[in-house]
Amino acid sequence: MEHPENNEEYQGLTVNAGIKQPPSINPYLKRSRFRQRELSAAEMVEGIVKGDITILSRAVTLVESVNPQHQAKAQEVIEKCLPYSGNSIRVGISGVPGAGKSTSIDEFGIHVLDKHGGKLAVLAIDPSSERSKGSILGDKTRMEKLSQRLDAFIRPSPTAGSLGGVARKTRESIILCEAAGFDKVFVETVGVGQSETACHSMVDFFLLIQLAGTGDELQGIKRGIMEISDGIVINKCDGSNVDKCHMAATNFRNALHFFPKPESGWLPKVLCYSGFYGTGVKEIWDMIYEYIDFVKANGYFQYRRNEQSKWWMYETINEQLRNSFYNNPLIEQKLQEAEKTVLGGNKTSFTAAFDLLNQYFESMRS
Repeated sequence: MEHPENNEEYQGLTVNAGIKQPPSINPYLKRSRFRQRELSAAEMVEGIVKGDITILSRAVTLVESVNPQHQAKAQEVIEKCLPYSGNSIRVGISGVPGAGKSTSIDEFGIHVLDKHGGKLAVLAIDPSSERSKGSILGDKTRMEKLSQRLDAFIRPSPTAGSLGGVARKTRESIILCEAAGFDKVFVETVGVGQSETACHSMVDFFLLIQLAGTGDELQGIKRGIMEISDGIVINKCDGSNVDKCHMAATNFRNALHFFPKPESGWLPKVLCYSGFYGTGVKEIWDMIYEYIDFVKANGYFQYRRNEQSKWWMYETINEQLRNSFYNNPLIEQKLQEAEKTVLGGNKTSFTAAFDLLNQYFESMRS
């Protein structure tokens, strides 16, 4: 029989060349068996209304889940939170990658909390990799000051390849944050073009961050982002870049005169600031509050929120129809066949699509 000391492990110690070595895994550490108790929808709503951040985070996670049971429960929570929502200023913040959105949000947030009080929620949409489908979710690390504040809530969410779905979940998260007492909500977009329209449809003020000397003066006009912007700010206005920023601001102001007058009656302003040094931030927030007062006075504030609610109703219908189509058992079976006929040149893409749609509608009737 083999002597115990010749075993690989003896009394929790590893034997190496006759010398007992500490084990690579601490034997005194045990995997925790603690699991959070699942809360009912009513308990979640009660916790959210009381301002419990932990429960708010769990509710947002529930909203982001693709599990049908979770979605049903999330909708119940949202419906019950609706009466407590709507009492915030919602600001959308967009810009090209590298424009300094996260750094600017850090400065904006600290300023608005220190000068105006209240609570701030930051909902950041983080782009996901097309290959790995993963996201870094590192926005919170670049908001060093805000992440230490008890009156701030930062929540990054991955796009996971679907801007529309994430945007809808972000809008629902806004309702939860407002019910939890957050009277200021920032929504940071991924800054890739299509997300700006979705963000504009859920905020009261849409702020576009630009850089000087990068050609974005023309690109911004071409993409039409300036048409939906309520304010444009030129970041990194410091050091030797000051003159370039003021020149870019002049170009943007001139370009704005070529656009039709917005429905709100508000002429967007163009300001310069430095997110790194925090200069010019006060002027930006003076502009935002001036805009809010302006649109509340002429009735556009509530009109815009009503239009947004209607827009999201249609978006939800489109999303549910899309999901119903692709999750239909018959379509799942026929989709591969349709692909082969298109790739083989036997059908055009349009004919194959119409055939699938007709089969889908027939299956729904039966």
